[in-house]
Amino acid sequence: MGKTERQATRLVFLVVGFVAAAWACLVPFAKANAELDEGTLGLVLLCLGVGSILAMPTAGALSTRYGCRFVLTVSSLVACAALPLLATVSSAPLLAVVLFVFGAALGSADCVMNVQAVIVERAGAKPMMSGFHAFYSLGGIVGAASISILMMLGATPLNSTLAALAVMVLAVLVAYPGLLPYGNPAEGPAFAIPRGVVLFLGVLCFIVFLVEGSMLDWSAVLITEQRGTGPAQAGFAFASFSMAMTLGRLIGDRVVAKMGRRPVVAIGGLLAAGGIALATLVSIRAVALLGYALVGVGCSNIVPVLFTAVGRQRTMPQAVAVPAITTLGYAGILTGPAGIGFIAQHSNLSVAFLFVATLMVAVAVSSGFLRALDN
Repeated sequence: MGKTERQATRLVFLVVGFVAAAWACLVPFAKANAELDEGTLGLVLLCLGVGSILAMPTAGALSTRYGCRFVLTVSSLVACAALPLLATVSSAPLLAVVLFVFGAALGSADCVMNVQAVIVERAGAKPMMSGFHAFYSLGGIVGAASISILMMLGATPLNSTLAALAVMVLAVLVAYPGLLPYGNPAEGPAFAIPRGVVLFLGVLCFIVFLVEGSMLDWSAVLITEQRGTGPAQAGFAFASFSMAMTLGRLIGDRVVAKMGRRPVVAIGGLLAAGGIALATLVSIRAVALLGYALVGVGCSNIVPVLFTAVGRQRTMPQAVAVPAITTLGYAGILTGPAGIGFIAQHSNLSVAFLFVATLMVAVAVSSGFLRALDN
């Protein structure tokens, strides 16, 4: 597996991260264009998650039959093409349909880029997964910054997304030759319920993605309501988390090679739990931001290590194992923020975040029982 395949894998991770972040910038405009209240917007946004969850197992099966190149090219281009529509649709039903298609395309790309990443890393002689995921994080930062800057300079949401569309389509075309014309070998059924170590890895992935979803949706609320931070500065909480995660992933492959996978999961889980506790319990704003950064560093390399482990286990065929763990991870992103809200409603937000910290301690402890991390 050569340099072309490695670079293509990094580039497709960048594209998917960019497109996801671009949509996050468009949410307020989509809400205004379709004249939605908060409750209706929440229901419409569910269509994105439903599309992603339903598409992932199918995408894994399609990559086995037609190859990663075909699925990644089609899904990435569909996701890119949906952005201008998301910037302009003016009715709730149409927005729901476009979001479902967008979610299905994004979920398919997310699943199959991890299939490609597992195959490319397995063919190499050193860890690469953290570096691949770092480009997803970089794509998110670049995507959010690019769309925001274009609109600050006076571009309309439509023109901003058309510019992003052109650049991302070019990136997909550049990546195309290095995308694998095959996927994992067809072994066993096209779809299967995760079991054994794959289920265990999937649950851990669910928890870590739950934390990421909680940081995205609730960190700004916590820092404004309990730390006296103004709404204009609330984004610094997620920015601290996101930047720390990106930096952690950029050096992650070297860390994994030096320390091993078990210590990365154990120490990362404890760092994330400690960071959540700091952000929740200490009233000093700077300490809270440090806490969010620790969560980012702690979580940064756990998911890449888990994907490496699922690519090396032998309990289930790769063709169904990788889509299964990806789907469970996405379920964590979707259900985590809702779970935080439910716990906060019946107690308070601090209790909800401390519960999440406890889950990360469980992730750290679990590393001692995962032989798949040693393979």
